[in-house]
Amino acid sequence: MSRCTSKFVRKNVNMIFKCLILNLLWKYTFSEYTFDIKYSDVPVDHFTIQNKTFKLRYLINGDYHVKGGPVFLYTGNEGNIFMFAQNTGFMFDIAPVFNALVVFIEHRYYGESLPFGNQSNTPENLRFLTSSQALADYVHVIEELRKTYFATILTNDTLPVVSFGGSYGGMLAAWLRMKYPTSVIGAIASSAPIWYFRNMIPCEKFYEIVTGVFEKFGTAQCTNIIKASWEILRNVTKTSSGMKHLYETWRICETFGNATDVEKLVDWLSDIYVNMAMTNYHYPTNFIVPLPAYPVKTFCDKLVSLNSTDPLSTLANLGKALTVYTNYTGSTLCNSINSTSKYLGEYTWDYQACTELVMPICSTNKDMFETQPWDEKKYSEECSKKYGVSNSRPDWIVSEYGGKNLKYFSNIVFSNGMMDPWSCGGVTTNISSNIWAVNITDGVHHSDLRSADPADTNYVIEARKFHVKSIKKWLNMF
Repeated sequence: MSRCTSKFVRKNVNMIFKCLILNLLWKYTFSEYTFDIKYSDVPVDHFTIQNKTFKLRYLINGDYHVKGGPVFLYTGNEGNIFMFAQNTGFMFDIAPVFNALVVFIEHRYYGESLPFGNQSNTPENLRFLTSSQALADYVHVIEELRKTYFATILTNDTLPVVSFGGSYGGMLAAWLRMKYPTSVIGAIASSAPIWYFRNMIPCEKFYEIVTGVFEKFGTAQCTNIIKASWEILRNVTKTSSGMKHLYETWRICETFGNATDVEKLVDWLSDIYVNMAMTNYHYPTNFIVPLPAYPVKTFCDKLVSLNSTDPLSTLANLGKALTVYTNYTGSTLCNSINSTSKYLGEYTWDYQACTELVMPICSTNKDMFETQPWDEKKYSEECSKKYGVSNSRPDWIVSEYGGKNLKYFSNIVFSNGMMDPWSCGGVTTNISSNIWAVNITDGVHHSDLRSADPADTNYVIEARKFHVKSIKKWLNMF
């Protein structure tokens, strides 16, 4: 959720990558952009004969749309769609160039798009949460848009739609083009780890990249303190007095007093380090949580500056440094170790990670994390305990979307920030004359989809120019 967005200068197309920084308003208005909120009645299950539907939310901005112009469609991620709309200013920056309608579709089971209302997260009702169902939702909405904005008495032609997405949304944007090429003419898939599955990449690469970001923007001393802190944390929490000390020092919201709580804390802490590396943008942002520019550097500077004399002071100082992430605004009363962001549907995403999107991550002595091998059996058992389900077909996602056999598809740009840990599972080399890879040397998590900023480097600017060139090519072909 960026604190700024760009104002497009209409008079000069060459200025689309420059911007005025304006305050963003949460809710429905983003600087000069105002969304119409729409709902589509989509089937709960697209692949059986049944009549049950639910309200799928989507957002429309028609400020720059001219009849016959394309639709720029964002395929929603694992959270409230407004968060992604706030952080994908690139679509608005280039919409006037193409007279485009801008649409953001919320992913089923996230935000307000709940197939079974407040009962959507029960194991029985979660069975309709799959990427293939989500893609069918998007096609359903595209057909509604076609009837509303393109079809006339004289023509029933296909609406020119370009899909955009970042992270899981980027995976969906690419898969939408692959599975439904008559609905989408091309896709900009940013930070999309479509190859991050079993037997496709070494499981240790993810944490190695995170560690590299902390070493580059912090210091080796910072990563050494983090690496040593895991054993300290484990030792301190072996006693009830140690647990109480950590509970009070880190201001933990939930009750904290057993081994399960410690494991939850370790996972929470690991996720925070990952999130800081992913969102290590060169300006302040509100994406995932409010953060300063270069949050990794800010965190490491604070951690290294504090003097630790014993295990308890080490953990206390780590807690102080963590406020860069947990309490940058100064408004956090306590820290919930059940979540690292109130805008992401973490419980629901974990279900997807258990049943379909199993992405193996392990840590070794080469990174700053607690050393843990990937244990598929243990992972499956934990999923079964939490949701009553597990992934019985761990390789199905590869079969479903083609794995690395992308040469049969067309009109997709895969872009990756090379400082983003998810880049290790992304497409980083050209596949064909129609499947391109754009590598942003100093980029982090979908940097290129954010609004233009005066501090943007040439790498991200050039990536955006390549996207514009590609979209023009697709539309000319259309």
